[in-house]
Amino acid sequence: MRLFLAINLEPEMRRSVIEATAPLRAAAPSLGWVDESRLHLTLKFLGDQPDEAVSPLSAAMSDVAGKHRAFRMRVSEIGAFPNFRRARVVWMGVEREPRLEFLHHDVELACESLGFELEGRPFRPHLTLARVKERTDIEELRLLSRAGKKVDFEAGCVVRSIDLMKSNTDHASAAAGNRYERLHAAPLRES
Repeated sequence: MRLFLAINLEPEMRRSVIEATAPLRAAAPSLGWVDESRLHLTLKFLGDQPDEAVSPLSAAMSDVAGKHRAFRMRVSEIGAFPNFRRARVVWMGVEREPRLEFLHHDVELACESLGFELEGRPFRPHLTLARVKERTDIEELRLLSRAGKKVDFEAGCVVRSIDLMKSNTDHASAAAGNRYERLHAAPLRES
């Protein structure tokens, strides 16, 4: 099964992000836009793992979460990896927050102790809004870039848990993409 560790957003926050970024979808409709129900911040992608990995991962994330207090996370700014001219991913940024950095660091160390590789790139927290298809027209990307500069959105939510997620491919409909299932929620301390 394909697993990842995430911070899931509250439903109101997901709805606000979708509403604020509607002009982006209008400017570039051919992109693979992420459905509202799947908006999240990925802490670590774990890839295909055996069923036996769920229990130790759940326990490790509970240990990590127990060392961290719930905190506020703010999202704002539209961008693309690597940039809008050669975009592969369109995202909404997550503002720098030391508590998020420490949480990510501890998640990485816990995963390493279970045999997962450390991420070699710096942590760039973001919400993936869309994936750019191979043959996207350059003019559509220009329109997307212009629309992104006009999005004026900033909002915050409370991070309350580290969630172990499973990605289920929906073979019945290619347009439906993947469904995400929460296998374990590791709550952060409330105080």
